[in-house]
Amino acid sequence: MNALPGQVPQTDVASVPADALLLDVREDDEWAAGRAPGALHIPMSEFVARQGELTERLGEGERVYVVCRVGGRSAQVAAYLLQQGVDAVNVDGGMLAWQSAGRPLEGDTDAASVR
Repeated sequence: MNALPGQVPQTDVASVPADALLLDVREDDEWAAGRAPGALHIPMSEFVARQGELTERLGEGERVYVVCRVGGRSAQVAAYLLQQGVDAVNVDGGMLAWQSAGRPLEGDTDAASVR
């Protein structure tokens, strides 16, 4: 993981633990196409109103890994969470990197794929 002062901490997909709390902030259609098993889905557009759903799942001192399609939206949400005192890390490259790395995917159809 790396971060410069004033920047959001980032990690690559290979460094995300299998049992990590993964927060997916993509929109519903992106989520339906392909997602990491067990991820918590709260679209960025709804995040502030639904932040309590994350709080309920987050253990004391637990790190949350935030992911979107390529990393822009997740970096914004991670920055917001850091301001709220949550240990948040942006997943660099997002779900496109996740899929490219061969990490597990599931979807609402048999052919799960990130979009």
